[in-house]
This record gives sequence, structure tokens and C-alpha cells, in this order.
Amino acid sequence: MDGKTLARIGAVIFVAVAVVATAIEVNRKPDSSDNAPAVAHSSPLRDPLDAELVRCSGIGEAGPRDPSCQRAWADNRRRFLGQPAPAPSSTLAARTTMFPSAPDSAEPATPAAQPEPSRTEAR
Repeated sequence: MDGKTLARIGAVIFVAVAVVATAIEVNRKPDSSDNAPAVAHSSPLRDPLDAELVRCSGIGEAGPRDPSCQRAWADNRRRFLGQPAPAPSSTLAARTTMFPSAPDSAEPATPAAQPEPSRTEAR
């Protein structure tokens, strides 16, 4: 036999094996473990932080400006990095109670309008 004939026989055998494997896979009954991930995703979220993160991701551009979203993302980072929870008296709360009239550092300070100095025209 020559090489062309062997190549054709090999290709026919390969196609036959692929067809048989496909037929077996299609006729196989689904396992109960295949349905488990679908059930897990369809169940409601039990963690309030996860629910808040889903809400924040759904509100679009308003998410980064929403204080509750900022807290949720900070808690998520803390949980992911394995850091301990912050103390109940945070530095922001302490600063707010100590200096209630101080401007918030998150808001940019608007400069006071200053009158322009008078210019003398040279002729």
C-alpha cells in the first residue's frame, strides 16, 4: 500500500471514532452533579455584602460615588486580603465628632473669590 491510501484509511477511522464519541456523549444521561452549579446560581444571595456588591455593580457610574458602595467595596477588599475588621471607632468618625465644623476632605475646597488688582494703563 502506498502512503496516500494509508492516510485516507486513517482519516476515515478518525472520523468514525469522532462520530461514535459524539453519539455516546449525546445519549448519556446527565449527572446530578452537573445540575448543582445551576441551582447554586439560581438561589438568592445570602450574604448581605454580596447583595450590596451586586446592587453597586448594577447602578453603573453612580456606584463609585455612592457611600454604601464604597463601604461595600472596602469590606470586600478587607475580606479578600484577609485583614481584620476595623475598630468600631474609626478615624473618620473620631474626626467628625472632634471637628464638626471642619470641611469634609472628600469635597474639594472652593477658593474664595478675590478681587482682581487694578491695572494702570501705560500710554
